[in-house]
Amino acid sequence: MSMDKWQALQAFWDSFGIDAYDESSVPDDAVPPYITYQAGIDEFESSMMLYASVWYRSSSWKDISLKTSEIEQAIGAFKLIPLNDHEYLYIKKGTPFAQRMRDEDETIKRVYINIEAEYFTQV
Repeated sequence: MSMDKWQALQAFWDSFGIDAYDESSVPDDAVPPYITYQAGIDEFESSMMLYASVWYRSSSWKDISLKTSEIEQAIGAFKLIPLNDHEYLYIKKGTPFAQRMRDEDETIKRVYINIEAEYFTQV
C-alpha cells in the first residue's frame, strides 16, 4: 500500500476508532466524539509541531481521558507510519502532550494534543 504525506497523517488520526477531520474541513453535522487535526507537510529532516483536538460531548472527563491515553500509548516513544516500502511518517509526543481545554458549552470536553512530526521521504 502506498500513501502520500497527507493520507498518512489522516490514516494516523483515523486509527483511533472515531471520526477524524482536517481542522479546515469539519462537516457542519459532525457529532462528537471526533478528532480534529492540523494538517501539515514538509520535506525530509524538517521536524514540525502539529496539534489535534479530541472532542466529546459528556458531563465527565472519563471517556475523553481514556481516548487520549489510547493515543498516547499508540505513539509510545515514537510511531512510524509507512508511506511505501522506503518512506515513513515519524510521530512523537510533543510537550506538553495533552491539555484539557474549557468550552462555553459545559457538556463539550476537549483535549488539545501536541505531536512532533517528520517525513522521512525523498521529496
